[in-house]
Amino acid sequence: MAANQEEVKLLGVVGSPFVCRVQIALKLKGIEYKFLEENMKNKSELLLKYNPVHKKVPVLVHNEKPISESLVILEYIDETWKQDPILPTDPYQRALARFWSKFIDDKVVSAAWKAVFTVDEKEREKGVEESHEALEILENELKDKKFFGGDEFGFVDISAVFIAFWIPIVQEVAGLKLLTSQKFPKLYKWSQEFVTHPVIKEVLPPRDPLFAFFKELYENLAASK
Repeated sequence: MAANQEEVKLLGVVGSPFVCRVQIALKLKGIEYKFLEENMKNKSELLLKYNPVHKKVPVLVHNEKPISESLVILEYIDETWKQDPILPTDPYQRALARFWSKFIDDKVVSAAWKAVFTVDEKEREKGVEESHEALEILENELKDKKFFGGDEFGFVDISAVFIAFWIPIVQEVAGLKLLTSQKFPKLYKWSQEFVTHPVIKEVLPPRDPLFAFFKELYENLAASK
């Protein structure tokens, strides 16, 4: 049986940037899969079976073999299905792609979340500052390339879907300016190119329900002060 005819399942939730990463990779490579939506407030036996350590999504299940953590899953997909490679072939460039993807998770995602969804005002201001510092570094790394991957999007671009699609939503919810065309022109232009790419457009979750979800979360947080 060919690899792309094998059983592939994805445990996830609609609206998660980490799940979206995996969906982009599967879409790019034309892999058919079954999406099993999870309720993170009432986790299924299947999720606890396949990811007993972290009990989180996404989890990719390929022929009953589970893989957790979105960046690990991206690498697995790229190594299993060779068409339309996500990672560069050069070992040094592959290492750099892994470095920048981890940088996005460690420095951008956590800081942006803190900037929007933290009760303490000083911590929120710190989150904004940290977000700007991290985005400035990415702005300089992008240089004049269309995508981080070059002419086509790759591993780092997929990892940065949070920046391109989720940050504009949460900054609007909170009335912040984290990613703007004035402050980060190259990164902003990249984000527009990325979210309008045909493959990405098909995979991104609907914006309005996501905005409403984050708005309610933000308002509940504000009310709890």
